[in-house]
Amino acid sequence: MQKKLLAIINSIKKNKFEEEIPEIRPEQKLREDLNFDSFDLAELTVKIEEEFGVDIFEDGLVNTIDEIYTKLKCFS
Repeated sequence: MQKKLLAIINSIKKNKFEEEIPEIRPEQKLREDLNFDSFDLAELTVKIEEEFGVDIFEDGLVNTIDEIYTKLKCFS
């Protein structure tokens, strides 16, 4: 799951012409640490739903990598 999520995040960063990151950590914040804006979060939602079949924002905002992990574990 972590490798797939990292690949999704890096594909979004690549589309923004930003440097890819080597790893993700649970405490990383999507907006502050990964520099994601609303458009990036929408793209993240779509790509995660395509890969894992889960809408991570269905029950409200998700702010950290750990919150994404929690949502994905609930549905796996």
